[in-house]
Amino acid sequence: MDFSEHRPLAERMRPNTIDEYVGQQHLLAPGAVIRTMIESGAVSSFILWGPPGVGKTTLARILAHSLKREFYTLSAISSGVKDVREVIDKAAGGRMFATSGAPILFIDEIHRFNKAQQDALLGAVESGTVVLIGATTENPSFEVISPLLSRCRVYVLKSLEAEDLDLLLQRALLKDSVLSKLDVQVLEKEALFRFSGGDGRKLLNILELVCLSNATGEKVIIDNKTVTDTLQENIALYDKNGEQHYDIVSAFIKSMRGSDPNGAIYWMARMLAGGEDPLFIARRMLILASEDVGLANPNALLLAQSCFDAVHKIGMPEARIILAETCIYLATSPKSNSAYMAIDEALGIVEKDGPLPVPLHLRNAPTKLMKDLGYAKDYKYAHAYEGNFVEQEFLPQEIAGTKFYEPGNNKSENVIRERMEKLWGDKY
Repeated sequence: MDFSEHRPLAERMRPNTIDEYVGQQHLLAPGAVIRTMIESGAVSSFILWGPPGVGKTTLARILAHSLKREFYTLSAISSGVKDVREVIDKAAGGRMFATSGAPILFIDEIHRFNKAQQDALLGAVESGTVVLIGATTENPSFEVISPLLSRCRVYVLKSLEAEDLDLLLQRALLKDSVLSKLDVQVLEKEALFRFSGGDGRKLLNILELVCLSNATGEKVIIDNKTVTDTLQENIALYDKNGEQHYDIVSAFIKSMRGSDPNGAIYWMARMLAGGEDPLFIARRMLILASEDVGLANPNALLLAQSCFDAVHKIGMPEARIILAETCIYLATSPKSNSAYMAIDEALGIVEKDGPLPVPLHLRNAPTKLMKDLGYAKDYKYAHAYEGNFVEQEFLPQEIAGTKFYEPGNNKSENVIRERMEKLWGDKY
């Protein structure tokens, strides 16, 4: 078997046109926003937010190529303010001779840019010297400064579905310059898809590793056991591009959610030893404090917020102690996801039923016309009643009586449940 092609399979299979691109149809289907940009040539600055391996960099390159724009790229991990200014100067010089429009500046991991670096971008984006395309695996509202964020749309990319992964797999086996020469028999795909976790790059890395490790002459048999055994034997190769980072983050979160401080502190140590940004860890704990601890211990959110602020001010190595204290506190706290479930249930109703009208008795009536139309009529002012409570319906008529919040079975929310039962009776 000849593996003389030295580029990784994921790089060899990188698509060059929008029609070769797999996934993200909510952005790329006919009439969708990014396809419309490409077809019209009217592109504005935006940020691609999504998990690794879903094609953020590839999409930016395809867009620039399709529009025949100059394409500049920076990595927020290795670039400083000086690099940003040099690229902007080049783009400004090149634009004088460009006929197709402003150059595109692609910045990977844009959430890692500090304020000074982002400020250096702002003028060029504002003036149209460059069209900025940022890529991030983190919520950009946390780390991208407001003036820059306000000049960029944010488009969310999703993990690839099984059918997307299957298309990538079949395409690689049929069209890749190396694998197409082999007799690869895929008997089972479940392990390939499971270990890839919706990450197209990871799927292709696994496929290449399995073929490299298990070829007999020109023949390769792929089944679930072969994939699992190969990855266990070659964990260093499997993680050569840092994909295991996301598995460790997952283990960290699940250890805290599962109330195991030993597991949580170990996975935190793994992240810190690997050079992870301590603010990334603090941010993850801030999310967990509301999503998984929630109303079972409302103080958890306050501590997690204090942790984030303190880590931001102090930095490493002392920040490790603050992170550890918060990690152990969250892991040992009682757990409830009632708030998480309540908002998702409510959002589901909003998506299904649309914008239902506000009941008349809940509307303000600042004018006589509104009063004549019945606005605010029959509204009961809670403070005018005993115990500052009176029963009335606060939901639209179409969903009256719907219950979104179900108090969890823990000490803190049992108190809430008792109060709600006293006030509302059978509703809670």
